[in-house]
Amino acid sequence: MFEGTHLVGLDLGSSAVKAVQLRPHKQGFELYRFGFEPLPPQSIVDRHVMNSVAVRDSLQALFAKAQIRQKEVAIAVSGASVIIKKISLPMMDRDELAEQIPWEAEQHIPFNIHDVDVDHQVLQVRPDQGQMDILLVAAKKEDVAQYVALVDEAGLKVVVVDICAFALQNAFEANYGTGEGTVALVDVGATLTTINIVTRGITMFTRDISHGSQFITEEIQRRLQVDFATAEAYKVGAETPGGTDVVPHEAIAVIRQSLDSLAGEIQRTLDFHLKTADVKVIDRVYVSGGTARNQGLLEAIQGRTGTAVERFDPLRRVHADARHLDVEWLRGMSPHIVVALGLGLRKTREKRN
Repeated sequence: MFEGTHLVGLDLGSSAVKAVQLRPHKQGFELYRFGFEPLPPQSIVDRHVMNSVAVRDSLQALFAKAQIRQKEVAIAVSGASVIIKKISLPMMDRDELAEQIPWEAEQHIPFNIHDVDVDHQVLQVRPDQGQMDILLVAAKKEDVAQYVALVDEAGLKVVVVDICAFALQNAFEANYGTGEGTVALVDVGATLTTINIVTRGITMFTRDISHGSQFITEEIQRRLQVDFATAEAYKVGAETPGGTDVVPHEAIAVIRQSLDSLAGEIQRTLDFHLKTADVKVIDRVYVSGGTARNQGLLEAIQGRTGTAVERFDPLRRVHADARHLDVEWLRGMSPHIVVALGLGLRKTREKRN
């Protein structure tokens, strides 16, 4: 249950940092401020900060350019430092569950329990079976502390540390509701692709794939023997309308093959879940992240999965403040907004349901 004032949603990506500031609106939420600041190459590698000075400077520039004065933020972690497990336990009250969780964490989390922060959420209660489904989450303290310290160096204050997969889900529900079927939320970052499979508002399965948009750039670089900047320009150029007419044909061929490879990784994740889940069909896939601008990725996923695929629209029900934002530019940037938007929905005071 979210209470208090909205935090600034701060998405610390490998290639850029993004910030979203929301406020209440008659339609629900209004996007009041948004900022996007690229990071120097190799500043964050595999979710580990390699150049803290560069990231700190980028964060300060991000808030200054976006004219965000609020300092309280929500951030997210993902990748190998995070473990998410869905478990079933006998029905018990809140106090009993709080005592049981550390024991369950020791059984299900493949890290030393003293090295992780553990949290949980009750997904659903099944009284007829005397069971309750719990989402058990653990994040390495060292990695969380690294991000918190970095944000603190930039003059900001971390109030909430979330998980990227859950930020995706929050952004989805704010724009699409919980729905009746099963959807796959796919966010393609620079080096990591996050997948959250959700059924009627309940997380069923999450996975982070070490495969993102940077793989495409590196493949262009390797196969065409060009430098990183040129390869990145080809990739970004192909994402714009009419871009395939100006980008070299050889680069377009590499991009298509790389997108199909990424779609194959996503397909295998969805297939793995469907083999073990009660639900045997995913009704729709929603894709976000910068690479979602490339229609070829959506077509590749749909071709491999046979499932309807669309670009995640984070402004479907979130109103954009045209007085403070260039709405046309914002819509062009919308694939980058999703995680930061989900984090921006978090508030200063929250109570567990």
